[in-house]
Amino acid sequence: MGKYSSFAASLIVLFWSGSLVFGYPGVMGSYWKQLLNVGSGQIGNTLFFLLAAVGIFMFFVGKWQEKYGFRLMIALGIVICGLSLFLVSFPFSIGLVYLWAFINGIQSSFIYIPAVTIIQLWFPEARGLVSGAATMVFGLSAAVMSPIFLYLFESVGYFSMNLLVALLILLTGLLASFTIHPPPRIERKEVDLPSLTVKESLKTSSFWFLWLVWALQGAAGISMVTLSIPLGVAKGLKQAVFVLTAFNVTNGVSRLISGIISDYFGRNRIMSLSFLLAGVAYFLLTLDLDATTIYLLAAVIGFAFGTMFAVSAPLASDCFGLKHFGAIFGLVFTAYGFIAGIVGPSLSGYLLDITGDFYLVLTYLGTFCLISALLILNVKPKNL
Repeated sequence: MGKYSSFAASLIVLFWSGSLVFGYPGVMGSYWKQLLNVGSGQIGNTLFFLLAAVGIFMFFVGKWQEKYGFRLMIALGIVICGLSLFLVSFPFSIGLVYLWAFINGIQSSFIYIPAVTIIQLWFPEARGLVSGAATMVFGLSAAVMSPIFLYLFESVGYFSMNLLVALLILLTGLLASFTIHPPPRIERKEVDLPSLTVKESLKTSSFWFLWLVWALQGAAGISMVTLSIPLGVAKGLKQAVFVLTAFNVTNGVSRLISGIISDYFGRNRIMSLSFLLAGVAYFLLTLDLDATTIYLLAAVIGFAFGTMFAVSAPLASDCFGLKHFGAIFGLVFTAYGFIAGIVGPSLSGYLLDITGDFYLVLTYLGTFCLISALLILNVKPKNL
């Protein structure tokens, strides 16, 4: 019973964390831009600060969870997640929004790494499946919550929306976190033994190829969080928010689908194919297209982004083992935090401010996807 309750509780905390990472900035970006009189580049920096926190804290949380326990890490993450919305309820400057974004990245670190580690410890025989399911909820939460954020914002106002969401996160998230625990040590014996240390993993080429993928494909994926709605507006879509919704739906669903497929047909293959299709989708978005096609292409990009999240975790444990998974995967996240945030949302935002056109942005993000499709083929598990 413990394994299923821990799994279900992990889904709840990942839902709230993911909704604030992938949904909230995309919906509120236009409001902050108008309220604070800032440009697209400054709004894009929001995700840079979020990802910078991820890059810093993912590794440390991976180490701390081994010392202080998974439950404490997740409970702290939920508290930070909920209370952060009180901070951003009074956005009197873009600096305050950046501070919230950094804190939002911290909550993600405290929730994501422990939750994904725990479910792999409970289900070592189906790591792709359970990692895919958990990270599916992490991504799909934004597809569910983005329209709800928008509805609440328009109906009850910005402050009341933040207050309501914060209370829901704290109530349900803390209750869930108290039920999360790893399997007894005796049941973890078989997954604890064949593992590399952090130092040993850094000496492998597989680690660095995976790191580069998270820098480039991570940039191409996370950029759509802030680009999707402006892109829809530029394309003349009446329901521009549906571009973000389409991206987030497949960002979530693909995590389960790709996770399951990767258990049977190879993790590298499914990742490479999805990255290739995302690159093609980015290039096609430079053309004059109808609304349905734009939604479809955004969904393809979301599918690749979700696949990166879902399949990278079991691929990393294939390569390096599970004993020090949290710390090693946390180091992979430094690419996502320090590189992807700069060359993705920040750079694309500034290019839009300068050129006023999406062509250059879409082209270079598409190129990142194609390069990643080749790089991921070089991440090869070895016998530990």
